[in-house]
Amino acid sequence: MTFSLVAHCPRSGQFGVALSSSSPAVAARCAHARAGIGAVATQNVTDPRLGPLGLDLLARGYGAGEVVAALEATAGAHAPWRQVTAVGLAGPGAAFSGSRALGRNGHLVAPHAVAAGNMLASDAVLPQMLAAFAADPDVALAERLMAALEAALAAGGEAGPVHSAGLLVVADQTWPLVDLRVDWAETAPIAALRALWELWQPQMHAYVTRALDPADAPSYGVPGDL
Repeated sequence: MTFSLVAHCPRSGQFGVALSSSSPAVAARCAHARAGIGAVATQNVTDPRLGPLGLDLLARGYGAGEVVAALEATAGAHAPWRQVTAVGLAGPGAAFSGSRALGRNGHLVAPHAVAAGNMLASDAVLPQMLAAFAADPDVALAERLMAALEAALAAGGEAGPVHSAGLLVVADQTWPLVDLRVDWAETAPIAALRALWELWQPQMHAYVTRALDPADAPSYGVPGDL
């Protein structure tokens, strides 16, 4: 019911997750990232506890492969229903897709990124996600993640319609630089997420300034702001 990409940008140091699903509020349950540490996605029949646990293991110096193996072991008898991806600061990303993952499913590992999905419409979805992500490494990580989602949709996406989508990027602070969600849309949640990203992108760094140095923050640009 989900296709996703976890990724690291060595140029900026950012980590991120982009994903879409036929289920509601997919990002609230499945996307996990921590600044300077890594990113984890949990999906299929989701156990959201695996995401923070995976980030904790990355923070302790485990490689992504070790993290995924530990999460599979932690899932125990429920592991066949789980699908998990992870990427950290060093080494390749990693993933596992349980034997009871739904429909056409799987994962692909590429430099600095891991794509995974279930209930996929075609075998082209995951390769197209990774190709779009890799196409222009000089643009912002969030833009590359959006391009990957759009490429997945163009390749068929899920076997049925998707209704939610999310984009999560962490940078230098303990809070996300980008945390955008379309929790439910009857049609086109990825297009709605694109519109949110284009609204957020020009002002996202201003919100960091407001937190760190409000005296230097730009005007809020709202009625009553003197």
